[in-house]
Amino acid sequence: MRLPEVTVLGECVADAFTAQQPAPGELALRVLPGGGPANTAVALARLGTPARFLARLSDDVFGRLFRTRLEASGVDLSQAVRAREPSTLAVAELDAEGQAAYSFHAQGTADWQWTAEELSATDLASTACLHSGSLALVREPGGRAVEEFLLRAKATATISLDPNVRPLLVAPEVYRERLPRWCAIADVLRLSEDDLELLLPGHPAEQACDVWHSAGVRLVVVTLGKRGALASLDGERAVVPAPPTAVVDTVGAGDSFTAGLLHHLGTQGLLGGRLTDLRLDDVTEACGFAARVAALTCSVSGPNPPWESELRQPVTAVGP
Repeated sequence: MRLPEVTVLGECVADAFTAQQPAPGELALRVLPGGGPANTAVALARLGTPARFLARLSDDVFGRLFRTRLEASGVDLSQAVRAREPSTLAVAELDAEGQAAYSFHAQGTADWQWTAEELSATDLASTACLHSGSLALVREPGGRAVEEFLLRAKATATISLDPNVRPLLVAPEVYRERLPRWCAIADVLRLSEDDLELLLPGHPAEQACDVWHSAGVRLVVVTLGKRGALASLDGERAVVPAPPTAVVDTVGAGDSFTAGLLHHLGTQGLLGGRLTDLRLDDVTEACGFAARVAALTCSVSGPNPPWESELRQPVTAVGP
């Protein structure tokens, strides 16, 4: 049985990680293809969901790296835009717990230049779910065009959003101003507890979920790292634990969680509308699956989500 198609709209980012210095006075960087939406598209395709990626891909060295990774993972790039602008670069340092702190080189890069004309050429007839968010939704000049595209897509597809707040590039106040509009468009809102603290400082996760439900979104999932995830469906809530994992790094874990969530909902025939048939038990099961996908991503270096065949392998547990 062919699973329903998920279209992902957003950016690719070259993630450059600091590595051991090859010589005094030099800095070595290990560059991996990343970007939240790109990571989600890769994870979906590797899980077996037909995944199409709407991106503006440069022809520079990083753009070629993005294409190679996406195509090797089975992502459909047939409607990606070949962009003249350069790719976006992020330089990351990992702390002792594998958390990444980023500095961005993103001025005038390809990812933020979407036009209404480019997006209007996209055929969504076969798309059951459109996932977006992150910087492409909020960076100008293309952010408004992306938001209008999501609003049009809502007529035929389930809408999933991940704000993925990046305060070094866009002030949290901009996200806060736009989030009520996004919640009125979205059916699914997935965000991290770090996002929560930036968007609604001092608000408990349960209270934040109620704020976003009142703005229109049915399903809110807040990922809590090693404590799992809080899922809230129209105010009905469940906490889903995360598998014990020996963490190499957490890069791409939230993106993999989102992919796992949407993939599992697709396997149950629940994508393609306003989630009217969705029940809390469905959400709990989907979040449990998503947590496993995220855990496997954390057990390896970089944004490297598992393939479907790897889900049968045990997650490497934290030692005693």
